Amino acid sequence: MLTQKNTRAALIAVLALTTAAALPRVASAETVLRIGMTAADIPRTLGQPDQGFEGNRFTGLTMYDALTGWDLSSADKASVVIPGLATEWKVDDADKTKWIFKLRPGVTFHDGSPFNADAVVWNVEKVLKQDAPQFDASQVGVTASRMPTLASAKKIDDMTVELTTKEPDSFLPINLTNLFMASPAKWQHFYDKAEGADAKAKSQAAWTAFARDAAGTGPWKMASFTPRERLELVKNASYWDKARVPKVDKMVLLPMPEANARTAALLSGQVDWVEAPAPDAIPELKQRGFKLYANEQPHVWPWQFSRVDGSPWNDIRVRKAANLCIDREGLKDGLLAGLMVPATGTFEPGHPWRGKPSFEIKYDKAAAQKLMQEAGFGPNKKLTVKTQTSASGSGQMQPLAMNEYLQQALAECYFDVKLDVIEWNTLFTNWRRGAKDPSANGSNATNVTYAAMDPFFALVRFLQSGMAPPVSNNWGFINNPKFDELVKKARQTFDPAARDAALAELHAASVDDAAFLYVAHDVGPRAMSPKVTGVVQPKSWFIDFSPVSIKQ
Repeated sequence: MLTQKNTRAALIAVLALTTAAALPRVASAETVLRIGMTAADIPRTLGQPDQGFEGNRFTGLTMYDALTGWDLSSADKASVVIPGLATEWKVDDADKTKWIFKLRPGVTFHDGSPFNADAVVWNVEKVLKQDAPQFDASQVGVTASRMPTLASAKKIDDMTVELTTKEPDSFLPINLTNLFMASPAKWQHFYDKAEGADAKAKSQAAWTAFARDAAGTGPWKMASFTPRERLELVKNASYWDKARVPKVDKMVLLPMPEANARTAALLSGQVDWVEAPAPDAIPELKQRGFKLYANEQPHVWPWQFSRVDGSPWNDIRVRKAANLCIDREGLKDGLLAGLMVPATGTFEPGHPWRGKPSFEIKYDKAAAQKLMQEAGFGPNKKLTVKTQTSASGSGQMQPLAMNEYLQQALAECYFDVKLDVIEWNTLFTNWRRGAKDPSANGSNATNVTYAAMDPFFALVRFLQSGMAPPVSNNWGFINNPKFDELVKKARQTFDPAARDAALAELHAASVDDAAFLYVAHDVGPRAMSPKVTGVVQPKSWFIDFSPVSIKQ
């Protein structure tokens, strides 16, 4: 649990002084926005970020574009998919494994080379075609697992591509928001200069060089990069969408995985914006005139259960008991200072994919204890479970304090919870390896938050048996024929209303099965200097930095 507030306040005050001495000040000749991230390192910059969606937010959507994108312009409406580097797309009426994408004319990469159909094919093949010179296995895990049905790309003409999927997949345009377009010409430049024993070694050297001097088509361009310390981006004044040319000259991204250190940096004036400030510092931040932004996000803070042979979570009574044993309102109002929305599933009532689950997730300790007793446990016979979590990271909110809260709460329902705390990026990598892998370290649950903006991310990659590692994120190896049937039904339904109905049925089935321990929805809290203006906090895990201004 969190320390006493006066202790935390004293620590933040000390950190503010030490942070002020440690971080360099930026000259005021240009407008500069400095952001403290929750990540422990700069997410990868070569075009397919790591570190989950925090990577996409900071080094994906800034420097790069995809064929499709997210509308991040409203704080009130749900974020929806919009045209990006593709202006339109359509599935083939006769063969629903084929899609035609029309590309945006007149777009150039940061190095001045043209964006066209050849560039799209090249970027698809960098993660799908193993014999392509530019194929990079290190980018596959964070890309192919997010669009598992994409099979190939073919140039029709300079401004038209055909994408083929392994099976009919109505989710493809949404999935493509994760495939960022890097400059083939820039990579080729590095490849031609690279030294190496063979083509594979030269390719790896080229990608390493590209990461230090990247070129996408996005609204921000790389200026300088120091791993684990800072990434400096400058505005792309020639960006194709004139409405999204950044308002500030430079944005500096600083890894700050510890909430107290981030808060101290903001209080000391060394950064202008922090992600996930320390919750018990919020009253002081408000009192001193700092602004706080929060909005319910399609993002879930769960425990994902192992369903392999021998897992204690294979008993549905145990899974339901855990869901009934958590006082989510108490977690919200106490530990998190109001900065969460209690989760009763992946989607809450009113969402088109909510459905009508019969199992009501709420706080009912007596019902939880009864279920555990029926399963053979009680005050003198605890059920030992082990959860792997992180100390910080993308969307993890306040993971240590929250897991300690769950540890204490579940103890009252005859659980003995062990925590395996590891670094965020390692946890995220382990997530793709699965509960059977040695990296799980004996854990039978994992605490990795997940985005729920699209059907694949929200449901399919966890519930479909075919998404078990190494394909995607079915970490616990769920194998439920009903889930598989409903996934197929939704994926192969191209009428939006009918597809929503199928997804609602799938979600209701997952809640009734207590597939996860559903705890919270993140609200993406951000604290920033009153000098920062123009911020739109959308109902999305992402945010558009382009309209943000700062008074120097």
